[in-house]
Amino acid sequence: MEHATAGNIFPSPPIRRMSWARAETDSSPLLNREWLVANGLGGYASATVSGVCTRKYHGLLIAALPARRGRLVMLTNLLEEIAFTDGRVVELGNEERAEGNFWKEGLEEDSSREKPPGENPPSGNHPGGKLHLPGAGFLREFRLESGLPVWRFEVEGLVVEKRVFLSYLHNTVFINYRLISGSRPFRLRLRPFMHFRPIHDEVDTSLQTPYTMKVMRNWIEIRADGDFPSLRLVLHGRENSLNLIGRGFRGVYYRVEHERGYPCLGTLWGPGSLEAAMGNDGDNSGDEVALMASTESWEVMLAQKSREAFRSEIERRQRLLAAAWPQVRSGPASELVLAADQFIVTPGFRIADNAPDLATTDERGRTIMAGYHWFTDWGRDTMISLEGLTLITGRQAEAAYILQSFARHIRHGLIPNVFPEGRSQGEYNTADATLWFFQALSDYLLVSGDQSMLSNLLPLLFEIVNHHLAGTCFGIGVDPGDGLLRQGEAGYQLTWMDAKVGDWVVTPRRGKAVEINALWYNALCLLGQWVTRERGAKEAQPIARLAEWVYDSFNRRFWYEEGNYLYDVVDGEAGDDASLRPNQILAISLPNPVLDPDRWESVLQTVRKELLTPFGLRSLAPGHPDYRQRCCGDIRQRDAAYHQGTVWSWLIGPFIDAWLKVYPDDRSGGRHFLDGLIAHLDDACLGSISEIFDAEPPFNCRGCVSQAWSVAQMLHCWVKTTASGRNTT
Repeated sequence: MEHATAGNIFPSPPIRRMSWARAETDSSPLLNREWLVANGLGGYASATVSGVCTRKYHGLLIAALPARRGRLVMLTNLLEEIAFTDGRVVELGNEERAEGNFWKEGLEEDSSREKPPGENPPSGNHPGGKLHLPGAGFLREFRLESGLPVWRFEVEGLVVEKRVFLSYLHNTVFINYRLISGSRPFRLRLRPFMHFRPIHDEVDTSLQTPYTMKVMRNWIEIRADGDFPSLRLVLHGRENSLNLIGRGFRGVYYRVEHERGYPCLGTLWGPGSLEAAMGNDGDNSGDEVALMASTESWEVMLAQKSREAFRSEIERRQRLLAAAWPQVRSGPASELVLAADQFIVTPGFRIADNAPDLATTDERGRTIMAGYHWFTDWGRDTMISLEGLTLITGRQAEAAYILQSFARHIRHGLIPNVFPEGRSQGEYNTADATLWFFQALSDYLLVSGDQSMLSNLLPLLFEIVNHHLAGTCFGIGVDPGDGLLRQGEAGYQLTWMDAKVGDWVVTPRRGKAVEINALWYNALCLLGQWVTRERGAKEAQPIARLAEWVYDSFNRRFWYEEGNYLYDVVDGEAGDDASLRPNQILAISLPNPVLDPDRWESVLQTVRKELLTPFGLRSLAPGHPDYRQRCCGDIRQRDAAYHQGTVWSWLIGPFIDAWLKVYPDDRSGGRHFLDGLIAHLDDACLGSISEIFDAEPPFNCRGCVSQAWSVAQMLHCWVKTTASGRNTT
């Protein structure tokens, strides 16, 4: 990773160059590494570096639309060709991209040659048959500049760069091509391919009726029956032309869907090609062509020009870096500041959240997407991520909007667990998200000093505690015998270990879970501090007495003497559960730790020995009968391993917090625990951090390729392990 010279007051933009052995025949890095650019609405563009779409979630335009529609795959891919004046056509790309799509050279819609996946399926999926000329059109470099993807191709003496970016807060993607060097005339021919469908629908989903086209000069509007917007395409360049001969393909192969046990053979349709001239007999450096694709109206779309839109996006990203805390404006942390921006969205898919917030501002609401490509906004993930994604990055106002938005949705003393795709109402089946809300509010108040926010929310905080004392939904309530919080209802998974397949709850953890009670104690302590500040110590006394009772009960009930660590669950369905899990680290790491300090080092060292990996903490210790080394296979196999050994990168945050409490002078040691995740910025989704990893070497990354709380906790740890520690200036 490097930094370019900005030449102005803004921090230097980070540049991450992807390296791979170009001389070798193995081009798997080009298929395994991905890029992602988001638009601030929950929409995005993403694919592999090679250009191959290996997931049903890949595409050049995934639009985010209001609730009933949700996110839709609109533009899947482009076939990019250079057509020389002598009639030869060269595809931009590499051998993997050219050869990977079909079981043979390509299956037309009326072909009967389609096969089921075999032992050695092809590795890519680009439509159009084998058009690549060996030795020409190769990808020579891929890099991220300010978090935006750039490809450099060399074609018979020509050097062409391609960039992809989205217009912020619009469902519009720009794909720009620039001739860097070379003097030969040619035409850039772009063949768009699409499969309109909701983001979670399988790749073999069929449209009920054919696509229709409307053509106006060099504009194309594509429609499909059903609840889809129109896709509008415009090509900007010299001597534009259209060749509109529609073509459909079957047998388009999505490798990752095959690996994950989903339908993997899909269909694509293309309206033909859009072309523009580039190059001549003189110096053509700077010659540009831009394709716009959008679901916005023609008026909104045509008001945007490629160069101005790109300049605006670069300046927006420079402002993001300039607003962030000093410790994260350079180095790998600066890339994470830009990665954090992907998750902070204006929830256009929930119209109610764009109403004025509790502070009576006219600003629209904000929320946090939990992970790309398939998660929406989850209460727990949002609260764990709030500090890293919004406060360390200098986005206090957006942190306030997020807290206020979730506060509006409190029901029965609970914040929502999740807002499902395409729905405006949340689900409340969570025992810990509401307790994390207290910690997120504390983080916000510490940075902002926003006493009006505290005054507005204090009645709601009392309401939350009273509901927990009286008992609320899903068996969540305080045991009057010891003050500890219990939870659980058959068929529900209420803690963060929430895997479920059909009716099978993999890790139910019904009873009194260790991290739930650590969070419960922390919430009571925070509320007591806030009440003392706002209303005086006398009114805070009942809360203080309750917190003291919880502290005494916790240390008496949760200490597992035989192992010198903490039970994961007490008073569970099968009694006390001594499974060695990472949840106990929260009893030390939270600002108000519930565990007796005399036991901190024992717990910390046990977790370090049994659970720590270069990429986070295992969710279960090796040796347990339920321990799984790999999280792969179909959905049942994956969910069986999801919290049964699989490494979670977000847990590095609580671990380092605990480490610095036990060893407060060892910031350098704490930073060393981040080495694996820093190196991981070159893998999976470049410049971001994956959700999970296998429990054993080589610790293959799994799950979402870019996860909110993984990025947030990395930023948190980066700040905590700098020489100056926390710094909000």
